Amino acid sequence: MSLSVFWLKDDFRISNNQAIKALIEDKSSEKKTIYIYEKQQYQLCETQKWWLARSLEIFKEKLESLKIMLDVVHENSTKSIKKLITNSSLTRIYWNKSCHINENIIEDDIKKILKDNNIFYKEFEANLLNPVEKIKKDDGTPFKVFTHYWKKAEQIYLKNNDKYNSKIFKNYNQNLTKDKNIEAIYPKKNWYKKFEKYWEPSEEKAKEILDNFIKKSIEHYAINRDIPSVEGTSKLSPYIKFGQISVHQIMQKCLEIKNKKIGYRKYINEIGWREFSHSLLHNFPEMEANNLRKDFDNFKWNKNEKLLFKWKKGLTGYPIVDAGMRELYETGWMHNRVRMITASFLVKHLRIHWLEGEKHFRNTLLDFNIANNVSGWQWVAGTGADAAPYFRIFNPILQGEKFDPSGNYVKKWCPELKNIPNEFLHKPWEMPEALQKEKNIIIGKTYPSPIVKHEEARNSALRAFKELKK
Repeated sequence: MSLSVFWLKDDFRISNNQAIKALIEDKSSEKKTIYIYEKQQYQLCETQKWWLARSLEIFKEKLESLKIMLDVVHENSTKSIKKLITNSSLTRIYWNKSCHINENIIEDDIKKILKDNNIFYKEFEANLLNPVEKIKKDDGTPFKVFTHYWKKAEQIYLKNNDKYNSKIFKNYNQNLTKDKNIEAIYPKKNWYKKFEKYWEPSEEKAKEILDNFIKKSIEHYAINRDIPSVEGTSKLSPYIKFGQISVHQIMQKCLEIKNKKIGYRKYINEIGWREFSHSLLHNFPEMEANNLRKDFDNFKWNKNEKLLFKWKKGLTGYPIVDAGMRELYETGWMHNRVRMITASFLVKHLRIHWLEGEKHFRNTLLDFNIANNVSGWQWVAGTGADAAPYFRIFNPILQGEKFDPSGNYVKKWCPELKNIPNEFLHKPWEMPEALQKEKNIIIGKTYPSPIVKHEEARNSALRAFKELKK
């Protein structure tokens, strides 16, 4: 009896999934899917364990409706594939390439094992618009500036893209059966249960979100994407990370828009930033743990666990920062504008190393992927490619007043400030004591005092930057 296998990774979808399509069309007498859970890979990604386990439960039912069994294996990938070869009649294996260079190395090792054992395999492209190694300058070197990269990458994609199958299978039973190997992936404590209020990790939900975004929101995306109190962004990032939807499907849907306004262009550019981030990490893998700009290796970062803890918990005394950190803890997601504000506050106001922030976001974001997270943090810190200059320091007061003037976002996530007058909303420490008592908001008690003073922190950061430039 011949066995064909789909090696499932971050591609939890049936439509626009070349590897699962190959398995479905395969003529082998037995077919199955294998997911290899490497505990080490998720050791620092506690929040994502929930999305992964839930995705496996939902996808298992979908596969079973196609008469394909799912095996979830807790082991090293190389060992798992070797065991599969030894203990089964494996003849063919299909998978979609990972976006990350470290996983590509593992895939290369497995290809060698399969070759040595005369096992047929086929590897399809990753969930990217273009193969990550394809977009280079004319001289063959990698891009470090986004606009130049995306101009070329978009042109190549539009020239070569095909029509992608958008069919989604819906004839599957959602009465999820228990699987002990899937249940073992869930976080050990039940704090993750709250995510079920906000997310449904399925292919169908991803398509529904995309359709609604195109119909209702993309036209105003250029403005609304910066307003955290409105649903101005697509919030598809976790679905893209786990492959419930592909970037090809998103691009095709966007290209169908007849009247392409600035909202379309801004949204497409965000897809471009994801592509650019993966290109950077592929070409400069050292940036995962080190400054891309080596002149920052001598920068004087602060080590202050107390301030770091208050930043993580949303207790900085700056409402827009605290609201963002609390939204992250509650939902596993944070608005993109607020991500920049909170990140800037950590690396510039507190002068704490960007790696500390990267590690915290890695552990708490449902949409975490290494390329986006590392390049985003290095962009804010000024240490990466095409980065914001270090002297660009987000003023959390002005940012709050500009993008949350009525305080709808702040009051949602910092409810202790719900009665504060708008004039003091983003600088509550300036509220007179008599008014504090009247509104039952005592700064330093019911809401924290600022852990640093903005002007002093800004000037200190600028001095540190000037010393680096000497």
